[in-house]
Amino acid sequence: MTLTLLLDLDDTLLFNSMESFVPAYLNALSTHLKDLVDPRRMSQALLSATNLMAANTRLDYTLKQVFDEAFYPSIGYEEKQLSETLVDFYSRVFPTLQKYTSPNPSAINMVKQAFERGYRIAIATNPLFPLSAIIERLNWAGLPADNFPFALIPSYETFHFSKPNPAYFAEFLAQLGWQEDPVLMVGNDFHNDIEPARSLGICAVWIKNNSSNDINNSSATASLNNIGDLISWLDSTPEEMLKPDFSSPSAYLAILRSTPAALQTNCNRVNKTLWNKRIQPTEWSITEVLCHLRDVDIEVNLPRIQAVVSENNPFLPGMDTDPWAEQRRYINQDCDQAMSSFIQVRSKIVDYLEKIDTSSWQRSARHAIFGPTRLIELVDIIAGHDRLHVQQIQKNINFHRNNK
Repeated sequence: MTLTLLLDLDDTLLFNSMESFVPAYLNALSTHLKDLVDPRRMSQALLSATNLMAANTRLDYTLKQVFDEAFYPSIGYEEKQLSETLVDFYSRVFPTLQKYTSPNPSAINMVKQAFERGYRIAIATNPLFPLSAIIERLNWAGLPADNFPFALIPSYETFHFSKPNPAYFAEFLAQLGWQEDPVLMVGNDFHNDIEPARSLGICAVWIKNNSSNDINNSSATASLNNIGDLISWLDSTPEEMLKPDFSSPSAYLAILRSTPAALQTNCNRVNKTLWNKRIQPTEWSITEVLCHLRDVDIEVNLPRIQAVVSENNPFLPGMDTDPWAEQRRYINQDCDQAMSSFIQVRSKIVDYLEKIDTSSWQRSARHAIFGPTRLIELVDIIAGHDRLHVQQIQKNINFHRNNK
C-alpha cells in the first residue's frame, strides 16, 4: 500500500511536555536577549506574536511575516538588527533545552518500519518555530532529518496556517503536491491534530500515550495507547478507510484557502526565471497556470458563487477557459503579478463563502452543461480544479529542480 503518513512531533515522536518546555524556552530566549530587551517585555512580545501566528488566516502572509510584523516593533528593533543574535541562540542555546525532552524508542522503530515499507512520511508539527528549531527537535527525537528523508518539514518560514486550522492540513497536502495516496494523520493532541485533520477529511489516529483522557474520540478513526502499535493497526485497517474525503464545506474552504498559500511556497522553490518556461510545448508553464487560476476565479468562480447566493435558481452559462492561455498570452505575463492577483481574488471568494449561512450551501442553480446543481457542488468543482492545477505546477517544479 502507498501511504502518506503525517506525524506530529511533540509528545508523539518526541516526549516533550509543553508545560515545561515553553517556559524554559521563553526564559532561555529572554536571557539571551537581556542586554538588548527587557526580559518581561520580550516574553510578552513573543507570546503575543505567537498567538497572532496561531490565528492567522491571511493567504498572502507566511507565519514568519505575521510574527515579524508584530514582534520586532513591539521590542523596538528591526529584524536585521537581531538576526545574528537569534541565529546564535538557535545554534548554541536552543540545543540545551533538550534536557526537557526525551526520545520515544517506539516512535523511532515505527518510523524506520514505515520507511522500509515505502511510505511517504512528513513531520506534521505545528509550524510556529523556525526550521532550525524543528530540525533540532527531530535530532532530540532520534530522527535527524539528515538520516531520514522526510517528505516535508513545516516551519514558520514556509507555512501560512497553523493547527488547529484545517487549512494547515490542506496547505500541507498542497505543498506535497496533492498526492493521490491514502493519507493518515497521527498525533497526541485531539484538539490540534485529530479534529482539524478530520474536518478536512483525513483519516486520523489519536495517540493517547497511555493517558486516561476520556475526550470523546468519535471523530477519530482510532485511538492507540502507544505509537508503537501503529504499524500493526495499519496492517489490520482496510486501505479504503485511509482515503481522504474532501466533501464538506469545511474541507472546501480549507482547500480554497490553502491553494495560493501553498503555491507561494512551492513556486518559490525554483528560480522565477523558470516560471514562464514550459517543460513541454503542450504543457502550461507555472505562470500560465497561475494566470488561468486567477482569471477563472475573477470571471467564472466569484460571479457564479455570488449569483447562486443572491439570485433564485440562476442560469449559469458554460465557459471554455482553456483557450484564454493562448488568446491572452499568459506565457508573457508577469509571474509575480499573476500570483498577487490570484491571491487577491481568492481571498474575496473565501471571505464571501465564510460569511454565508449553512443553508446557502444548498442553494440551487441551472448550469448550461451540468444541469441542475447546488452551490456546494460548484465549490466542490473549484476545489477539485485547484488540486489538479497544484499537481500540474508540482510537475513543473519537479522538472525544473531535476534539470538544473
